[in-house]
This record gives sequence, structure tokens and C-alpha cells, in this order.
Amino acid sequence: MFDNIPTDYHVKLSKIMEPLNLSLLNPEVDVEKVEIHQSDVNRPALQLAGFFEHFDYERFQIVGMVETAYVEKNYDDHGMKMYERIFQAGIPCMVFCRNLKPAEAVIQMATRYQIPLLLYPEGTCGFMNKAIRVLQAELAPRISIHGVLVDVFGEGVLIIGESGIGKSEAALELIKRGHRLVSDDVVEIKKISDTELVGTAPNITRYFIELRGIGIVDVKTLFGIQSVRETQNISLVIKLEEWNREREYDRLGLDDQYTEYLGNKVAYHAIPIRPGRNVAVIIESAAINHRQKQMGYNAAKELYRRVTGNIQEKSDAK
Repeated sequence: MFDNIPTDYHVKLSKIMEPLNLSLLNPEVDVEKVEIHQSDVNRPALQLAGFFEHFDYERFQIVGMVETAYVEKNYDDHGMKMYERIFQAGIPCMVFCRNLKPAEAVIQMATRYQIPLLLYPEGTCGFMNKAIRVLQAELAPRISIHGVLVDVFGEGVLIIGESGIGKSEAALELIKRGHRLVSDDVVEIKKISDTELVGTAPNITRYFIELRGIGIVDVKTLFGIQSVRETQNISLVIKLEEWNREREYDRLGLDDQYTEYLGNKVAYHAIPIRPGRNVAVIIESAAINHRQKQMGYNAAKELYRRVTGNIQEKSDAK
């Protein structure tokens, strides 16, 4: 199903400089041309000491207090040669944390090799965590699907179904009931980890809903900033489908059902649509019930326990 998904993602360095609070030390280097392909980072302490085996030159290179102290203590031709070998490897950039600005000779050398040198004002460990988190989000595998994503009681509910089934109308009713829209019509899904899928809207359609017979509605303008959000983890998928009298629908929910996106399993319900059914209330109930299951309570299993216990009591009384 997803065989044609590209596996090589990249992000321009210029795009993540502001979220990471980075400033450029050598503006002569064009950061628009620098692309990041890996979400992991590297501290080049061993490389500055002269060990270049297994050097992860494609990663963010982060210099902290330890590396700076070593270079200052051993600042000679050897130290400059190590910097040159690192720059020659073609690293995407080098970040100096704690505002520990390198020597002017290092900045000039990096500029000669067109390597961006960046400055970060705070601690190294905090920056590493922040950088990995931002890069994982930007470089995550992704797909776009037809559907609606709504935040219902903090649960990301992805509503799918045939065109015209009523997905947008259900989302609008949920918004009126105090829930928040993430995306209508097209949902971009990113795989952040083996257990986490994050959905968002394409920039061009963000905050808009299409209602047949009315047209395009700007949810943010009509209902306020509290009615929308930009991203949300997807925890539940609800498929709206036409009522089929010949099909037998699950009425107890003893066995959990799942669907799969990008190799991740997500809880799944198929909801039959017929006149008189309040789809928004059903979706709300499904979201609350899913949260209860996550917290260890399953209403269907509790009912089953009571029924079997009652049967057992009657059997023992005979």
C-alpha cells in the first residue's frame, strides 16, 4: 500500500534555525543551500582529538564546553588541522553552544569550505534534545490521505470515508461543541516514532472547511483561535460508511480493531451512517471510550464479566 513512499527526506537548514534559536556566525555562507538528511546529532570530541573512524559527518555537529576547553588547551597547528579535516568531510553545519564563539581563524576556515557555523545561547544537552526533536519531526516519513482530523477531548480522531459521506459536517458539529479542527479534506501524516503518528494540514488549506452547498468556511475566523490547532497525534480512526442492512456491525467491542498507517497500528471503528444518527456525539463517545481503554477500563469486557459472573452464580445456586 505504501511501496511508493519516498524514504529520503530533507529539510533546509534555514527552516530550522529560528525554531532552534540559532544565529549564523559566517553570513557569507548561504544556508538556503544546506540540507539536513539525518535527525541524529554528533559531538565531534573524538574528531578534534584526531580519531576519524566512524565519523558521522552527515549529522549536526555540536560543540559544547568540553570540546571548546580541549581546543583552547591544545590550540596549535594540530587543532586547526582537525577543524579542517572536519570541514573537509562536508558536514552540514557546526553549532557552538553556551555562546562559546570559536576563534576568528576557525570562522574564516569554515567560510572557505562553505560550512555554516551557528551559535546557541544555552546548554549543550538541552540543545541536543531540542535539535533531535525538531529534526525528527521535519524528517519523519509521511503520507497525505483524504480525511478530516479533529482534536476531540485531547484525542486525535481521524475521520475517513467516501466523498460526500459527511466528514466535514461531522467535524463542523464537533467544532461547535468545543472541539478543535486540525485539517479538513487532506491530512498530512508523519511517523514520528514506531508508536506515534502526527497529523497536520497543508499550509494552503489550514483552518478551512469545505461544506457542500455553502462553500469554503474559515473555522479560525468564525469560531476563534480556540477552535483550531496545527498538529495533533492520531490515536483513533473512524470510518463513516453508508448503512448496509446485510452487514453485521460490531455491537459489543470486545475485540479491538486496528488499521495501519506507515507501519503504525491505530485503533479503528467503522460507523454506519443513516438518518437520525448524531455522528458528532458518536465520535465524542468513541474518543472518550478509547481514552478509558488506554487507562485500563473496557466497558465491553466489564459487561462480559458481569454477565458471565451472573450465569455462574445461577449455575452454582442450582
